[in-house]
Amino acid sequence: MAKQTGVITLKGPVGRLSFYKTRNGYLAREKGGVEKSRIMNDPRFARTRENIREFTDNASSSKLLRDALRPVISKIGDKRLNLRITQVMMQVLKSDESSVRGDRRVKLGNWELIRDMELNAGSSLSSTLFFEIQVSDSPSAWVVQLPSFVPGDMIAIPGGATHYRISATGVGVDFDLGTRTVASVSTGAQSVLDSAPSQTLSVDKAPLEGTHLVFLLSVEFIQIVNGVEYAINNGAHNAAKILGTVKSS
Repeated sequence: MAKQTGVITLKGPVGRLSFYKTRNGYLAREKGGVEKSRIMNDPRFARTRENIREFTDNASSSKLLRDALRPVISKIGDKRLNLRITQVMMQVLKSDESSVRGDRRVKLGNWELIRDMELNAGSSLSSTLFFEIQVSDSPSAWVVQLPSFVPGDMIAIPGGATHYRISATGVGVDFDLGTRTVASVSTGAQSVLDSAPSQTLSVDKAPLEGTHLVFLLSVEFIQIVNGVEYAINNGAHNAAKILGTVKSS
């Protein structure tokens, strides 16, 4: 590895040399690796090209789903969530049994594999809400029935939280068109000190467009001071879980 000396220093590529800065000073190294043109044309790299095509499809599909879930995951304090979504979407892609290797697609895989995914690895829904949740699905709506409960007994309330909000959310994505839609309904901010009556959260499917649908239940903890809502510990205790999926034929 060459080291730059003198008054003038360089950063970036120059021909086959790449100049860069480290804590040890400015260094230079020769460009290495296999050229892109060879990877894209040499028969010996056929498997590599297959992997590239599937990785590309998985990356774009994962991003579309993440964007659709943004209203929910923006309140979840899990820094590895994007990686975990990409991993489970790769499982969906690999379950595509109608395409040859290299041409497998997320849209053709087993969409049920994403069901039961927790969106916060540090705070699962089952370890946050201790009451039984009833879920029903119909052509027109995805419905969650919440029983009456005492928050102090049936919810893992983090320190500092004065209120909580339980939401049911549906998202629709079309991997061919790159479009997404979302619909959500919530209990509103509920005091952690007051008993909660039984409630029904019904997500209307009419606004949801796309070939693949996902339905989630989430709980968010907040502190309300003088009418202003504040997140608790950057959402570290918030929980959300995918409880339903629909894939059009």
